[in-house]
Amino acid sequence: MKITRIETFLVPPRWLFCRIETDDGVVGWGEPVVEGRAEIVRTAVDVLAEYLVGQDPLRIQDHWQVLTKGGFYRGGPVLSSAVAGLDQALWDIAGKTYGAPVHALLGGPVRDRVRVYAWVGGDEPAELAEQISAQVEAGFTAVKMNGAGATSPVATAAETAAVVARVAAARDILGPHRDVAVDFHGRFTAASARRVLAELAPLHPLFVEEPVVPEQGHLLPGLVAASPVPLATGERLYSRGEFLPALTAGIAVAQPDLSHAGGITEVHRIASLADTYGALLAPHCPLGPIALAASLQVAFATPNFLIQEQSRGIHYNKDADLLSYLVDPAPFRFVDGHAPLGDAPGLGITVDEAAVRAADRSGHAWRNPVWRHPDGSFAEW
Repeated sequence: MKITRIETFLVPPRWLFCRIETDDGVVGWGEPVVEGRAEIVRTAVDVLAEYLVGQDPLRIQDHWQVLTKGGFYRGGPVLSSAVAGLDQALWDIAGKTYGAPVHALLGGPVRDRVRVYAWVGGDEPAELAEQISAQVEAGFTAVKMNGAGATSPVATAAETAAVVARVAAARDILGPHRDVAVDFHGRFTAASARRVLAELAPLHPLFVEEPVVPEQGHLLPGLVAASPVPLATGERLYSRGEFLPALTAGIAVAQPDLSHAGGITEVHRIASLADTYGALLAPHCPLGPIALAASLQVAFATPNFLIQEQSRGIHYNKDADLLSYLVDPAPFRFVDGHAPLGDAPGLGITVDEAAVRAADRSGHAWRNPVWRHPDGSFAEW
């Protein structure tokens, strides 16, 4: 079996899909994207396709080595995301060829269902009560919310109090048996994060995500030591090597993204590395159906898995949603806040190719907002 064609599709709201076709007629799908830089990743996929076309798609590990290390300059979000989507598609082909779900190829399931959480509140969290109540009514046992919008370099008393009030409101609705995770999104300095974390502790967040930006990872040991709240990070880390300092710092939860951190191949290894440090896996995935399908395959086969992000109804999904490009939504019919174990081959979903091709004709040009402080200086989004 040989790879004969690789295509990419720029589809709303902000995703990039890739399709790998073989001479045996087996097709695999992946989601290689950097949100806000999809067009650049598309070009990277085209370059990497020069190597893959004509190759045996089942040599996944060997292809991963060449795609990530075959160039003298390595790493970074664009290359790692391009590799990630191609890697997902190759695993999809492997599963379909062997007639097994990817989780079976990874050693088999270690659980019968995967816990998922829902997003509430948007970029600048608001109208939380109604949204959280709706997710509880839908059966979810956990939600995640941004802690704050743009935040002063040293958070003011009012900003700190507002974060705590939002989480307190969430806790009031969720009660003691459901969970709330809080995303700092790198919007806080280490000093501000340390102050807010102490005040959030009585509200018992499941975890606080990205307490500082990834380039300040050297500050994580101090934050972990000072924080009474479990800390999570990893959506902007792209390899085992980049996760190692965070894990040695003592983070509680690793959050690699299956569409950024080298795909199924690398995230499966990141999960094993995290396990040696007592850290749990909670894959980042505010993306589309292929990325989520790949994430779930890893989750089913990962002993130290905690919870899975998913994007149904997320504030980014304006022109399309999680189910828009699927023939059958059954794999993402969450029951009591969990995704069921499936036995469909490959990634376990059937992509609606006609819908994807139609959407690609209009494409998208999604960009994240650029925020500024009141004095006009740049603010972290």
